Amino acid sequence: MSAKLQIDPHHARYQSKGAIITLQQLLVQRYAAKTLEYLAHTRSIAGISGLHLSKMRGRGIDFEEFRPYQPGDDIRLIDWRVTARTNRPFTKVFREERERPVIIAVDQTHNMYFGSQIAFKSVIAAQAAAVFCWLAIDNGDRVGGLVFSDFEASLVRPKRSRRSALHLLNQVYLYNQNLQHAKDPEPQTPSDSDFRPGLAHALGQIRRITKPGSTLYVISDFVTMDDKALQYLNQLSRHNNVICCFIYDALEETLPVPGIYSITDGFRKGALNTHSKKARNRYSDQFHERSESLESELERLQIRFLKMRTNQLVVEQIRKWIAKNS
Repeated sequence: MSAKLQIDPHHARYQSKGAIITLQQLLVQRYAAKTLEYLAHTRSIAGISGLHLSKMRGRGIDFEEFRPYQPGDDIRLIDWRVTARTNRPFTKVFREERERPVIIAVDQTHNMYFGSQIAFKSVIAAQAAAVFCWLAIDNGDRVGGLVFSDFEASLVRPKRSRRSALHLLNQVYLYNQNLQHAKDPEPQTPSDSDFRPGLAHALGQIRRITKPGSTLYVISDFVTMDDKALQYLNQLSRHNNVICCFIYDALEETLPVPGIYSITDGFRKGALNTHSKKARNRYSDQFHERSESLESELERLQIRFLKMRTNQLVVEQIRKWIAKNS
C-alpha cells in the first residue's frame, strides 16, 4: 500500500478477472475513477453534484450568510429578526455541504464466489467498491464501510483520508482472498454465535456508522435479502442517499445452450443438463422475477438500483448508470 507503488493506468483497461482479486487491482481502480470524474461532476440531480445521485435528505446544507430579499426568493427563508432590525427584508442563504460521508457495504459471502465469464461476483463487487471509494476520496468525502463474509464482518469508520480508503480496500482484499479457502457455512442456531451471516446483519452494523446525509452503497447479489434487511434499508434511506448495486452472472440469468455441463463449487462436482427448453425458460423467468421484484421493492423505498454483470467492465456500467440517472 506504499505511495511509491507504480501502476500502469492502462492495465487491462481496469478490468479484474478470475476468481480472486489482488490489492494492486483495487488500487488501479483509482485511474478508472478518474475517467468518471468529469462526467460525475457535470451531472447534477436535486442540487447534488458528483456521484451522489439522489435527493438531499437529512443534513447536507450549511448556513452561509444573509442577503437582501429578491423577487423569486423563497419567503420561507426570510429571517424576520434581521428584517425587523433593518426594516428591509433579508433572506438566509445556504450552501451545500461538500463533505459527505460515503459508506460502502461489500458482500463477500460464499454466494458471491461464483462466475461463468470473466470474473466472479465477489471480484466485481470488490472492484465496484474500489471505484466508489476512490471517487469519494477524490471528491473530498469521508469514506468508510463494512466488508462481510459468512463468518465475520469488518467495520471501517468513515474518515477523510487516503489511509482510510486503503484500510477499507485492504479489508476487501483480505475477505476476497479468504473466499478461496472458505467452506459453505453450516446452519447456525441462536446459541452458536453473535454473528449472523446475511444482509440484514450487515445493514444492522452499517447503521452504527451512518449519519444523516450520508451516501450508502450496498454491493451484493442480494440472495440473503429478507424482511429485516428491507426494514433496515427503509430506515437508512429516510435520511441518506442509498444505492443498491446488484451483482449477477450471465449464467444466473440464462442457462447455456443445450448440452450437459460439468459444474463444481470447488468441493463437489455435478452435471447440468440444459436440453429442456421449458426448463431454460423457467430458469430465466425466475431470475427476472427476482430481479424485478428487488428493483420494485427498492423503488418503493426511493432507493436507486444499479445492475452490474460480471462479464462487463465495471467502470463502463457505472458510467452508463450515471448518464441514465442524470
